[in-house]
Amino acid sequence: MKHTNKPGVLAKISGLFSRRGFNIESLAVGPTENPAVSRMTIVVDGEAHPMEQVTKQLHKLINVLKINDLVSEESVERELVLIKVNADASVRAEIIEIADIFRAKIVDVGKNSVTIEATGTTPKIEAIEDLLRPYGIKELARTGKIALSRGSKE
Repeated sequence: MKHTNKPGVLAKISGLFSRRGFNIESLAVGPTENPAVSRMTIVVDGEAHPMEQVTKQLHKLINVLKINDLVSEESVERELVLIKVNADASVRAEIIEIADIFRAKIVDVGKNSVTIEATGTTPKIEAIEDLLRPYGIKELARTGKIALSRGSKE
Protein backbone atom coordinates (compact mmCIF):
# COMPACT_ATOMS: atom_id res chain seq x y z
CA MET A 1 0.00 0.00 0.00
CA LYS A 2 1.39 3.44 -0.85
CA HIS A 3 0.26 6.66 0.78
CA THR A 4 1.40 10.27 0.74
CA ASN A 5 3.84 11.07 3.48
CA LYS A 6 1.57 13.09 5.81
CA PRO A 7 1.35 13.07 9.62
CA GLY A 8 -1.46 10.95 11.03
CA VAL A 9 -1.88 8.60 8.05
CA LEU A 10 -0.42 5.62 9.91
CA ALA A 11 -2.78 6.22 12.84
CA LYS A 12 -5.80 6.40 10.54
CA ILE A 13 -4.88 3.20 8.73
CA SER A 14 -4.06 1.19 11.85
CA GLY A 15 -7.25 2.52 13.47
CA LEU A 16 -9.29 1.31 10.51
CA PHE A 17 -7.91 -2.21 10.92
CA SER A 18 -8.51 -2.09 14.66
CA ARG A 19 -12.13 -0.93 14.32
CA ARG A 20 -12.80 -3.83 11.95
CA GLY A 21 -11.39 -6.34 14.46
CA PHE A 22 -8.19 -7.17 12.53
CA ASN A 23 -5.04 -8.03 14.43
CA ILE A 24 -2.05 -6.52 12.63
CA GLU A 25 0.64 -9.21 12.77
CA SER A 26 3.34 -7.06 11.15
CA LEU A 27 3.56 -3.43 10.05
CA ALA A 28 6.51 -1.82 8.29
CA VAL A 29 6.54 1.76 7.02
CA GLY A 30 9.31 3.49 5.11
CA PRO A 31 10.22 5.80 2.26
CA THR A 32 10.01 4.83 -1.41
CA GLU A 33 11.75 5.93 -4.57
CA ASN A 34 9.52 9.04 -4.35
CA PRO A 35 10.39 11.07 -1.22
CA ALA A 36 6.78 12.33 -0.98
CA VAL A 37 5.37 8.80 -0.72
CA SER A 38 5.79 6.13 1.96
CA ARG A 39 5.09 2.42 1.61
CA MET A 40 3.30 0.38 4.26
CA THR A 41 3.50 -3.37 4.35
CA ILE A 42 0.75 -4.69 6.59
CA VAL A 43 0.36 -8.37 7.44
CA VAL A 44 -3.02 -9.44 8.82
CA ASP A 45 -4.86 -12.72 9.15
CA GLY A 46 -7.12 -12.47 6.11
CA GLU A 47 -8.66 -15.84 6.89
CA ALA A 48 -10.23 -14.55 10.08
CA HIS A 49 -11.86 -11.57 8.34
CA PRO A 50 -12.63 -10.83 4.68
CA MET A 51 -10.23 -8.21 3.31
CA GLU A 52 -12.68 -6.76 0.78
CA GLN A 53 -14.42 -4.41 3.24
CA VAL A 54 -11.16 -3.08 4.69
CA THR A 55 -9.75 -2.55 1.20
CA LYS A 56 -12.82 -0.49 0.26
CA GLN A 57 -12.43 1.60 3.41
CA LEU A 58 -8.71 2.13 2.76
CA HIS A 59 -9.44 3.38 -0.78
CA LYS A 60 -11.67 6.07 0.76
CA LEU A 61 -8.76 7.56 2.73
CA ILE A 62 -7.48 10.54 0.76
CA ASN A 63 -3.79 9.85 1.40
CA VAL A 64 -3.90 6.21 0.25
CA LEU A 65 -2.64 6.13 -3.34
CA LYS A 66 -2.55 2.41 -4.12
CA ILE A 67 -3.25 -0.95 -2.50
CA ASN A 68 -1.70 -4.23 -3.62
CA ASP A 69 -2.79 -7.54 -2.15
CA LEU A 70 0.53 -9.36 -2.47
CA VAL A 71 -0.99 -12.67 -1.38
CA SER A 72 -2.77 -12.94 -4.71
CA GLU A 73 0.29 -12.12 -6.84
CA GLU A 74 3.91 -13.17 -6.96
CA SER A 75 6.05 -11.13 -4.60
CA VAL A 76 9.43 -10.89 -2.94
CA GLU A 77 9.16 -10.78 0.88
CA ARG A 78 11.86 -10.23 3.47
CA GLU A 79 12.31 -9.57 7.18
CA LEU A 80 15.28 -8.32 9.16
CA VAL A 81 16.19 -9.57 12.62
CA LEU A 82 18.88 -8.58 15.09
CA ILE A 83 19.63 -11.31 17.63
CA LYS A 84 21.97 -10.88 20.59
CA VAL A 85 23.10 -14.33 21.73
CA ASN A 86 25.09 -15.51 24.74
CA ALA A 87 28.45 -16.48 23.29
CA ASP A 88 31.38 -17.14 25.55
CA ALA A 89 34.60 -18.45 24.01
CA SER A 90 33.50 -22.10 24.23
CA VAL A 91 30.51 -21.71 21.86
CA ARG A 92 31.39 -18.64 19.80
CA ALA A 93 32.66 -20.68 16.82
CA GLU A 94 29.42 -22.72 16.72
CA ILE A 95 27.31 -19.56 16.70
CA ILE A 96 29.41 -18.00 13.95
CA GLU A 97 28.98 -21.21 11.92
CA ILE A 98 25.18 -20.99 12.30
CA ALA A 99 25.29 -17.36 11.16
CA ASP A 100 27.38 -18.36 8.13
CA ILE A 101 24.92 -21.11 7.15
CA PHE A 102 22.13 -18.51 7.06
CA ARG A 103 24.31 -15.91 5.31
CA ALA A 104 23.82 -13.71 8.35
CA LYS A 105 26.32 -11.11 9.56
CA ILE A 106 27.96 -10.73 12.93
CA VAL A 107 27.45 -7.00 13.56
CA ASP A 108 28.72 -6.74 17.13
CA VAL A 109 30.92 -8.83 19.39
CA GLY A 110 31.01 -8.45 23.16
CA LYS A 111 32.91 -10.31 25.83
CA ASN A 112 30.05 -12.79 26.34
CA SER A 113 27.73 -12.16 23.41
CA VAL A 114 27.46 -11.67 19.67
CA THR A 115 24.82 -9.77 17.75
CA ILE A 116 23.71 -11.28 14.47
CA GLU A 117 21.87 -9.56 11.62
CA ALA A 118 19.84 -11.84 9.36
CA THR A 119 17.48 -11.13 6.49
CA GLY A 120 15.17 -13.47 4.68
CA THR A 121 11.74 -14.99 4.52
CA THR A 122 9.75 -15.52 7.70
CA PRO A 123 10.56 -19.27 7.80
CA LYS A 124 14.28 -18.51 7.46
CA ILE A 125 14.17 -15.97 10.29
CA GLU A 126 12.26 -18.42 12.49
CA ALA A 127 14.78 -21.18 11.69
CA ILE A 128 17.83 -19.14 12.73
CA GLU A 129 16.01 -18.09 15.91
CA ASP A 130 15.25 -21.74 16.70
CA LEU A 131 18.89 -22.76 16.21
CA LEU A 132 20.22 -19.92 18.36
CA ARG A 133 17.67 -20.27 21.18
CA PRO A 134 19.60 -23.09 22.99
CA TYR A 135 22.60 -20.74 23.38
CA GLY A 136 20.41 -18.14 25.10
CA ILE A 137 18.92 -15.21 23.23
CA LYS A 138 19.58 -12.06 25.29
CA GLU A 139 17.68 -9.68 22.98
CA LEU A 140 15.82 -9.92 19.71
CA ALA A 141 14.26 -7.32 17.39
CA ARG A 142 12.41 -8.07 14.14
CA THR A 143 11.30 -5.54 11.55
CA GLY A 144 8.23 -7.30 10.29
CA LYS A 145 7.73 -8.19 6.67
CA ILE A 146 8.42 -5.88 3.74
CA ALA A 147 7.45 -6.88 0.22
CA LEU A 148 7.36 -5.87 -3.44
CA SER A 149 5.53 -7.47 -6.33
CA ARG A 150 7.78 -9.40 -8.71
CA GLY A 151 8.60 -8.28 -12.22
CA SER A 152 8.61 -4.83 -13.75
CA LYS A 153 7.07 -1.87 -11.98
CA GLU A 154 3.55 -0.96 -13.07
